[in-house]
Amino acid sequence: MKKITKAVFPVAGMGTRFLPATKASPKEMLPIVDKPLIQYAVEEAVAAGITDLIFITGRTKRAIEDHFDKAYELETELEARGKKEMLDLVRRTVPANVNCIYIRQAEALGLGHAVLCASHVIDDDEAFAVLLADDLLDNPGGKPVMQQMVEVYNYNRCSVLGTMNVPREDTRQYGIVSTEGEDGRVMRVSGIVEKPKPDEAPSTQAVVGRYILTPRIFDHIRALKPGAGGELQLTDGIAALLKEEAVLSYQFDGTRYDCGSKIGYLKATVEFALRHPEVRDEFGDYLASRG
Repeated sequence: MKKITKAVFPVAGMGTRFLPATKASPKEMLPIVDKPLIQYAVEEAVAAGITDLIFITGRTKRAIEDHFDKAYELETELEARGKKEMLDLVRRTVPANVNCIYIRQAEALGLGHAVLCASHVIDDDEAFAVLLADDLLDNPGGKPVMQQMVEVYNYNRCSVLGTMNVPREDTRQYGIVSTEGEDGRVMRVSGIVEKPKPDEAPSTQAVVGRYILTPRIFDHIRALKPGAGGELQLTDGIAALLKEEAVLSYQFDGTRYDCGSKIGYLKATVEFALRHPEVRDEFGDYLASRG
């Protein structure tokens, strides 16, 4: 397998939990302080050595393309006003060595289908990453989560699922893995089930929006029978994949914020604001004043 240089970002979802804010604007463009969610995910991928960013978009997602495009008028205006710091900030949105690829998903037919949309730009001998921008994974002072996972892949050369422990009563919200061998950060997956009831969950190890997958996953997704709403579930494709090759779970080092939910989004906003150099002191004083 080649070095991992490609990452898929499924961004075609409608973001209904944030209506009306997401009626005309992508949920992935919701800001955490002063950066949109999708940029945090892109920066995590770039830190892992990824150079090809594949966005699986929908018809209301033009703002994502515009965000990562060159902004000639804005840059000219900032340069004319001598605002070099802001100009550098805008130009650093995407590093010069990184390519952005946009693929339209005509219908939102599940995460598996979104991943399958990228199959024609991924070679038969290269594994690739998948990052869900809703899941903001934060590891201040340490390695970004995707970089951790790439290192696990480089050593083991097989698919890797980013996981974390969740309360048993919350298993119905996640894909849950069962593993074999001794407890540890890296475990071989023996099974995976989507959103099991707490009393039926094989473990409390939940998959949370970060994957490294071998290209064989595409064959297994194509072979799936569509479920409710015609959707193809990535979990079902992974369940088929692990029957023929090793799939690992990796309990990552870091904190996950579920920014697909209002409470998770607000928690992330507070945490990131408290360490933002521009606002942290005043914001911290404000929170303290509220007791």
